[in-house]
Amino acid sequence: MQKDLEKLIDAESKAAYLFKQIELLNIIQPEKTEKDINNSIYELAFKLFGIKKYWHKRIVRAGKNTLYPYDENPENLMVKENDIVFLDFGPIFEDWEADYGRTFVLGNDPLKNKLKTDIEKAWKKACSFYFKREKITGSELYSYCCNLAIEMGWEFGGIIAGHLIGHFPHEKLEKENKTNYIHTENNIYMSNPDKKGNQRHWILEIHFVDRKKEIGGFFEQLLIPQ
Repeated sequence: MQKDLEKLIDAESKAAYLFKQIELLNIIQPEKTEKDINNSIYELAFKLFGIKKYWHKRIVRAGKNTLYPYDENPENLMVKENDIVFLDFGPIFEDWEADYGRTFVLGNDPLKNKLKTDIEKAWKKACSFYFKREKITGSELYSYCCNLAIEMGWEFGGIIAGHLIGHFPHEKLEKENKTNYIHTENNIYMSNPDKKGNQRHWILEIHFVDRKKEIGGFFEQLLIPQ
């Protein structure tokens, strides 16, 4: 329903504001651990919006940990000078879920900055690819994202390129049910309605990595026309 989409867009706009404040307040900086940064963002979100609920674990990944997809739980690293860091947070605003991911580069390393730029470009290309087609499966969109990574000189870092999003708590995303994900085994049209006949809404996520350089970048938000 249109009202549901409006609520999701509103939740995402608040998440975007939170991320902007993270940057303005210089919360991500060297000599702080991923856990320190995570806690600081939690406190900031509570101060700004009174948020205590997150529908998935809060992720801060720095350095070589940016290679790891969501399901992994790597060691708690210290952020270094000229490091690359990404955030993946799923705050809940008035029972509506957001899922927002961004990459931050400390310093002027050209490869890391290229990665940050490329993942945003790739997200926009994949979004355009989706909306230019009347019907597309999760498998087709996932393959497109993987091919984008190769074309841009990277490797796709995760086994999914997104998932369903909605009202909290939405239908649990059982990992064995690939139709809930933008995944190579999801052969269902993403535009198909849910079991109740309602429109489904999706998060699109781009995770590119360079395993030799031990860096990765992440960009994630609601899949809507840009």
